[in-house]
Amino acid sequence: MSKVAFIGLGVMGYPMAGFISKAGHEVTVFNRTSSKAEKWVSEYSGSKADTPAEAVIDADFIFTCVGNDDDLREVTFGENGVFKNIKEGAVYIDNTTASATIAREIYAYAKDNNFGSLDAPVSGGQAGAESGALTVMIGGDQDTYDKAKDVIDCYSKKMKLLGEAGSGQLAKMTNQICIAGLVQGLSEAINFGMNAGLNMHDVIEVISKGAAQSWQMENRHKTMIEDKFDYGFAVDWMRKDLKIAMEEAKKNNSPLPITKIIDEYYAEVQKMGGQRWDTSSLIKRFRK
Repeated sequence: MSKVAFIGLGVMGYPMAGFISKAGHEVTVFNRTSSKAEKWVSEYSGSKADTPAEAVIDADFIFTCVGNDDDLREVTFGENGVFKNIKEGAVYIDNTTASATIAREIYAYAKDNNFGSLDAPVSGGQAGAESGALTVMIGGDQDTYDKAKDVIDCYSKKMKLLGEAGSGQLAKMTNQICIAGLVQGLSEAINFGMNAGLNMHDVIEVISKGAAQSWQMENRHKTMIEDKFDYGFAVDWMRKDLKIAMEEAKKNNSPLPITKIIDEYYAEVQKMGGQRWDTSSLIKRFRK
């Protein structure tokens, strides 16, 4: 078993680190709010550190799962960051949804300092994290991936190396573009059906077994019908992710007309006070 550091115990990182610990690895955690780290240590086998730099001492594998590019720079390149004490030969795995640019920067730094680096954003939401069934999209080198895959597998149901550094983040952008369209379509469909007087629970039971099926339909239709959104993947986070995707799309000349419109719809949800509502709250625009 390996010595592991896990930085960032949000709704995703907290259970992900837990699955690594349950698999028998020696885990040291760090969280900006230390009470969250203390709570984690009370639930799982492991220890907590006061800084990311302290957490990674002698670690074989280092995971980060934080908010955005700025947070990632702070916990890696910062004064008390991971890279102060990362040892040669270790593997750094970033589960944050961030830009491909910072993934490539970290990869270049890792190459210069003799450790491995993988950008490995995840999909599956809070439910996927809590059940250890996330999809992991990975960018980096094959030998680094081969070293790390058994540890990543602790919280994954599907993972794949998709190309060079940054490829994991680019794949996550693709993922978020797909989700945005699916949630908007599902919102329109449920609203249409309810206005038509249909029992939408019954309707979804049927159509979810056909060509319209999606993860969003299977996992969000009940709460969308019941107007419950105080859980899950927050609108604020989705808008952050879509911004990253739209900025990258400008660089590679990919038009994203529908994604741009849906991002504006999410801005409307934020104005309703829905910053922390689940992304399925797009339907609130129709059913205020």
